[in-house]
Amino acid sequence: MITKLDSKIPSGPLETKWDRHRFSEKLVGPNNKRKLTVIVVGTGLAGASAASTLGQLGYQVECVCFHDSPRRAHSIAAQGGINAAKNYQDDGDSVGRLFYDTIKGGDFRSREANVYRLAQISTQIIDQCVALGIPFAREYGGQLANRSFGGVQVSRTFYCRGQTGQQLLLGAYSALCWQIERGQITMHPRTEMLDLIVVDGQARGIVARDLITGRISVYTAHAVVLATGGYSNVYYLSTNASGSNVTATYRAWKQGAAFANPCFTQIHPTAIPPGDAYQAKLTLMSESLRNDGRLWVPKLPADTRSPHDISEGERDYFLERRYPRFGNLAPRDIASRAVKAVCDEGRGVGPNGHGVYLDFAGVIEQQGLEVVRERYGNLFEMYHRITGEDAYRAPMRIYPAPHYTMGGLWVDYNLMSTIPGLFVIGEANFADHGANRLGASSLMQGLADGYFILPYTIGHYLATAKLPPVAEDHAQARAALHRVTSRITRLLDAKGGRTAASFHREVGRLLWNHCGMSRNEAGLKLTLASIPALRDAFWREVVVPGSRDAFNQELEYAGRVADYLEFAELLCHDALHRQESCGAHFREEHQTGDGEPRRDDSRFAHVAAWECQEGTIPILHKEPLAFEFVQPTTRSYQ
Repeated sequence: MITKLDSKIPSGPLETKWDRHRFSEKLVGPNNKRKLTVIVVGTGLAGASAASTLGQLGYQVECVCFHDSPRRAHSIAAQGGINAAKNYQDDGDSVGRLFYDTIKGGDFRSREANVYRLAQISTQIIDQCVALGIPFAREYGGQLANRSFGGVQVSRTFYCRGQTGQQLLLGAYSALCWQIERGQITMHPRTEMLDLIVVDGQARGIVARDLITGRISVYTAHAVVLATGGYSNVYYLSTNASGSNVTATYRAWKQGAAFANPCFTQIHPTAIPPGDAYQAKLTLMSESLRNDGRLWVPKLPADTRSPHDISEGERDYFLERRYPRFGNLAPRDIASRAVKAVCDEGRGVGPNGHGVYLDFAGVIEQQGLEVVRERYGNLFEMYHRITGEDAYRAPMRIYPAPHYTMGGLWVDYNLMSTIPGLFVIGEANFADHGANRLGASSLMQGLADGYFILPYTIGHYLATAKLPPVAEDHAQARAALHRVTSRITRLLDAKGGRTAASFHREVGRLLWNHCGMSRNEAGLKLTLASIPALRDAFWREVVVPGSRDAFNQELEYAGRVADYLEFAELLCHDALHRQESCGAHFREEHQTGDGEPRRDDSRFAHVAAWECQEGTIPILHKEPLAFEFVQPTTRSYQ
């Protein structure tokens, strides 16, 4: 039972909160660290950086990932860059400006203290990454290069040729491998967490399944760290890697961890439009393309002419028209809805009318083909391979797609959930972005949490908590093991005739239509009424071939879909509760006359944290958001 949400935000000046808090944290002596074990679930940027740092500090780390190698996390797909307030361009950037841009970009639905800490640490992240050998782009003289991303007017995004996330992940992976070689980290690849073990109110381990052999094992430790990413694959079609899922955080929620702001799901404006009904993934194009590419649609509806045949006067550069100060660099939530609006008017392009043009003709003419090839060559190549179209000669076609999730397990300032000893980092927690995330900030948060925040805060917990040994056959471990095996048995015994994928597509379609880029009360209530029947049908009709004691990807997938069919309800309850529009949460009943979001600070300036109630509507707890250092204003990018 959750009695109170204590954010543990330090008092005092914003600029010194984190430094003073770090100093006040208790330390674990070097000789004692080797006696303590921490489980880290997930090896993306957040998990790999956390595990490697904890290992380097001397803790024994058990590291679990469901891939064959830690380097294959979803972070590898982040192409565009990572933010940091270095101000190399001398264009007015600062820690304070990064803090304000992030708060404003999230539509004033995040904690001031968390966001300022993130901005403050951002400069350390770049230094850390350079030290690890990350090949950031450099200017002629050797200085690190920057570019801009949506929602800001300064250049603070550091990037690598190719995929920035891939290079950062390889750096974290190298640090991880060093600690594996030293014996500080024990890796468990192709292993999926299926439940959390809570003993005397503290997180003390997990139950996980070996995805190759089917063996189900208990792992115990003094603390557990979840770094398992977001849940946007609940929409079925998303930009996330197909294995990304909600299972670890959702199972923790069922054991008592509060889930905060699940309806804050981001739609990325720069994805390749969907094709047929059986497509399983949407391909993300980097937001950096919007630095130079111009978005437009024909002014006339149903104009099927080639883009080369549509004259300048017949084009609507709709972002530049609606947001002249920011233009194509309007933040993701606003840009995505603007794309949807012109497509809904019948002015979308492509086979199904779900697309807009991202045109590079102007920058190619002004700066030359080679300049564009240098900046975006890998992206243009990827687009050509997928679509068969040459974006150097004709505009790209893009359409928004589900992407990052700002919601996640509730954590306090120390990154600890409502279950003592359960820490949640990276995209898996809710904390730092508010109702919308600025581009290039996800990598920043993952590395900040893993390298620079968690090692301090988990140390304080381990130094102060009473943590008697927990055997693998402890009663609570056996209970968690029973929950896992019973669920697997139920899946295998269903013996229906429908695939798990068919149910996933159906729940995804409901959410896409009624809880996607826009939501309204009628659609949310329709979805909430539809999901229980769909869930009942799943347990009656799903078919899971094969056995539990072997490699069985259908079994893996069915377990994740079962969680989505429950989690979708939680997501919609949260969206229905929040009777305002803010950031990526756009309630159609709450908008201005020109279609912009309308916040309600008097009723909804809070974090909505939900407590699980088996078999009934979850309980809502509210953490008020106090703004001492910034004044919430109506967001404007015009």
